[in-house]
Amino acid sequence: MLKSTKPTSLLLRVPKLASSVFVGSLSERTGTTTRTKESSSRMSTDTASASSSSSIPPPATQPLLFPTHRKKTPLHRLHPQHHAEGAPRKHTPKMMAFPLGYKEAAHQWWTSLSSRQAEQNVLSFIPHVREATGPSVGARLLDLANSDPFGQRVWRSSMVQLSGKNRALNEFSIEREGEDVDNTLVMLHGYGAGLGFFYKNFEPLTRLPGWKLYALDMLGMGNSSRPSFKVHAKTQKEKIAEAESWFIDALEEWRKIRKLEKFTLMGHSMGGYLAVSYALKYPGHLNKLILVSPVGIPEDPWAVNAAMPEPETSTMAAEFTQDQESIVHQTPAGQNAEYVNAETKDKKSVASQPNNSTTPPKRPLPGWLVWLWDANVSPFSIVRFAGPLGPRFVSGWTARRFNHLPSAEKQALHDYSYALFRQRGSGEYALPYLLAPGAYARSPVINRIQDVGRQIISPKTDATPEVKEHGFPIVFMYGENDWMDVAGGYAAEEKIKKRIEKALMEEGEDTREKENGSVKVVVVRKAGHHLYVDNPEEFNEVVRRELKETTVMEKRRTNQEQWGSK
Repeated sequence: MLKSTKPTSLLLRVPKLASSVFVGSLSERTGTTTRTKESSSRMSTDTASASSSSSIPPPATQPLLFPTHRKKTPLHRLHPQHHAEGAPRKHTPKMMAFPLGYKEAAHQWWTSLSSRQAEQNVLSFIPHVREATGPSVGARLLDLANSDPFGQRVWRSSMVQLSGKNRALNEFSIEREGEDVDNTLVMLHGYGAGLGFFYKNFEPLTRLPGWKLYALDMLGMGNSSRPSFKVHAKTQKEKIAEAESWFIDALEEWRKIRKLEKFTLMGHSMGGYLAVSYALKYPGHLNKLILVSPVGIPEDPWAVNAAMPEPETSTMAAEFTQDQESIVHQTPAGQNAEYVNAETKDKKSVASQPNNSTTPPKRPLPGWLVWLWDANVSPFSIVRFAGPLGPRFVSGWTARRFNHLPSAEKQALHDYSYALFRQRGSGEYALPYLLAPGAYARSPVINRIQDVGRQIISPKTDATPEVKEHGFPIVFMYGENDWMDVAGGYAAEEKIKKRIEKALMEEGEDTREKENGSVKVVVVRKAGHHLYVDNPEEFNEVVRRELKETTVMEKRRTNQEQWGSK
């Protein structure tokens, strides 16, 4: 199924590929930020790479991919049904496949920012929160008290060194100074993306007292180190486990370094898939799991059986063709939207219906895409191989993905995306081991989700009893125009509920009192697969509500443990 052919030699055999290849990731890139004069003087990191970025040309030297004079498409052109009956309908021109011109692309390739500087430019759009280093503590606290309406919050950026050669995770954190840290939120991005895409979520999610936030670039992605990725296993099951462990072992080692006993884990797309894998392999450390449009939920027999051909259709094409502005502003429709509006008793029937209306349809997968996928030629390999045309290829994804944002933010996100995509290949090569063409999981989450939160933490010994998990809340989040089908989340919800019922029926009274499992599915309006940047206000409100519930739950658990010890 997977071939070891070198990406470069494969590309040389496909001369016409460049005109039709997709750029961007399986499902990630989303939030973001840019640079203002006020914040640019503050942005820095704890690493040496941050200091080296000072010699890099400022963002103003970058060619503008999104001109500020471009007019916004009128609503009536996005929705022809709003025309008066009989009135002539204007034709809305389609966006070019690759909006960035050849000259501008070559200029960006030659003068491009470092990935560290590009990340800083995006993070500089975060309001209120200040960098931890700089003036004296007293002066900084006074400054924060006068400028931050939600408390005294500071951010830090650092590279956390792990064991082994060339293994380190890029970390961004925000904490509330002068307060005890009672709870921790850890955020994971999706395939090929980076922590900067959560820039619209960092400030709103740290408004709650007692919470500290970490966002990580997964090993081999973003600005984390990029060691060589190799799988040595022979069977498909072993290959899947080895590829998953490559990422989640690094996450567990980071957790130990940060001395986190319990935390809330949130993952988007592939980050959600790996969050489930982490919960199963390293039990006992999560108090809540938030899966944001997770990839790999449903089962496709073509993807899980190595003896069968690869899947031939998928909704994944929407990741590269959907216009984000139309997603954000269009009239809600389709299966996910029906699920939002349905009564609770009707959600099962809605989720079981075939996709319709604006829910992205399954489209045939081109033969060249399946061939490249199985040959482990990543989309980022094409960006790197393209040289001066790399920024132009990336614009085919960024121009659609971020066209609902202000010009400065769109430009910063484009620069950030290209800076990440052009880096040395590493974690991206895990893709075909975990997912079949079209983003179908080789080991579907739907077959494992009922065991999340039900693992044995420590086995029974002669001296100690068995310690096991008794469930924890799991939240599935989707956009109403998401190309990830909400039906997968609903099916997972049903399996988890049945597992909770089984635990309550079979366990003793003492164990039933410890039962903590729950599950819900939330659909965010006016949003697609990247719901955290499509509709950050509603997304942030939902997540804040979940964090508040976790605070109450953890206080109750602590009180019960203290009462039991007396």
